Amino acid sequence: MRLVTFKDAKGTRLGALDEAGQVLDLLAADAALPQGMLGLIAGGEAALAAARAAAMTAPVVEGATILAPIPRPAKNIFCVGKNYHEHAKEFASSGFDATAKEVVPEAPVVFSKPPTSVIGPHDPIPSYLDTSNSTDYEGEIAVVIGRGGRGISEADAYAHVFGYTIVNDVTARTLQHKHRQWILGKGIDGYCPMGPAIVTADAAGVPPRLAISTWVNGELRQRAPINDLIFAIPTLIATISAAITLEPGDIIATGTPAGVGIGFTPPRFLKPGDRIRIEVPGIGVLENPVA
Repeated sequence: MRLVTFKDAKGTRLGALDEAGQVLDLLAADAALPQGMLGLIAGGEAALAAARAAAMTAPVVEGATILAPIPRPAKNIFCVGKNYHEHAKEFASSGFDATAKEVVPEAPVVFSKPPTSVIGPHDPIPSYLDTSNSTDYEGEIAVVIGRGGRGISEADAYAHVFGYTIVNDVTARTLQHKHRQWILGKGIDGYCPMGPAIVTADAAGVPPRLAISTWVNGELRQRAPINDLIFAIPTLIATISAAITLEPGDIIATGTPAGVGIGFTPPRFLKPGDRIRIEVPGIGVLENPVA
């Protein structure tokens, strides 16, 4: 099942996508469902079962605008740096990595992006907020937590996953390097496009059968299956939850593959008018223009 948040003349609410990618109004079929995605996730298996049942009779919404599936996360989005081998190599040799100098990290590199960075599909990325003109793209598969917990083991990790979505971990590279850490360069307002949907964990498989591709202005830049991760999803969940309690609706962006702008010589930063398209079959397409 693919779940979305959408808006129309009646307001913003929970929906689903049918096989043709049309938006279904779940609340029109079952008014008892939670209005928003966070409420559905917190409702657990019972709420998800009700959403599945509603999708069988829900009407198609004409003129719906799809938003980020979780338009305003309850807390920062967890992100993981240098988590594909080839990307770790390109970042280490780019001159923009001011952190530890090992090429492949010994443990997951975890940072975060604030909720104010989230935008939805087709929303413009405000590159004008990066006065250094070094804005870069990073297509990523993100995990959405369904059942919270602290000290989650790797063996139990997948039982805590609600589903998966797409994130573009947009980054101001000069700021990332200048401040010797990553939150300022990656946390700019509007620098976390997300969507278009959350595919539920059962539909994605255990482990998930997902792969990501990124295009800039129609040119393929990134492509990799999720099983190329250095630190797999169970390791990421166990590592983060060892220190921080995970809650329903928390998001973990798992890292980006090789092919980002700083991997080129000279770097190929984003410019106003560019378009970034990120596709994960089973989830959909996240596309955003650069402003």
